[in-house]
Amino acid sequence: MYWRMMHSVSIGHMGPTAYAFRLAKQRLRPYSPAFMATDQIQILLQAVRDVPDFPKPGIIFKDITTLLSDAKLFKSVIDTFLDANKGRKIDKIVGIDARGFIFGAAVAYQLGVGFIPVRKKGKLPYKTESIGYSLEYGEAVIEMHVDAIAKGEKVVLIDDLLATGGTAAAAAHLIEKMGGELIEAQFLIELEFLNGRERLMPFPVRSFLKY
Repeated sequence: MYWRMMHSVSIGHMGPTAYAFRLAKQRLRPYSPAFMATDQIQILLQAVRDVPDFPKPGIIFKDITTLLSDAKLFKSVIDTFLDANKGRKIDKIVGIDARGFIFGAAVAYQLGVGFIPVRKKGKLPYKTESIGYSLEYGEAVIEMHVDAIAKGEKVVLIDDLLATGGTAAAAAHLIEKMGGELIEAQFLIELEFLNGRERLMPFPVRSFLKY
């Protein structure tokens, strides 16, 4: 039986490879898609490293660098995304800055399709299309190059974590704004208690490890 420490979570794309959780106990509910064996889910869950009191006291970071540095675990994660996209007509994979780049680029390579980065405002060098969205304390903007997606292209959006869903929803609407057809938004981990997928409606959403 697996447990994680959570409480009143404030999670966005924080830190280079980590998820922030406040202390308090909540039971983990693993997810078992047909193509991902239950024992492998448990292996991946155990491999995520808890880093207490970082970046400040009372915060536990969920560090996924342990999944990335182990060749077998990293392959398992990428294979999970690949299995979810078998038999689909896909033109582009879109990854969200920054951990979505890690998984999205690897999946795009294996599928033989293009990879498109969605970045924070001011980080892309060419002409961009942008979209703004609300944060808890202010506004944020993400961008994509104007020539990244052709009208009618079929797109899968990939990121590591679905938390509150703000950035992912903005990316989904940006894909639509560019003329792309979002087949599905896919996440390695979903924090269900934050109801992030509600912000992504009506776009299809898939996640593999559910908390």
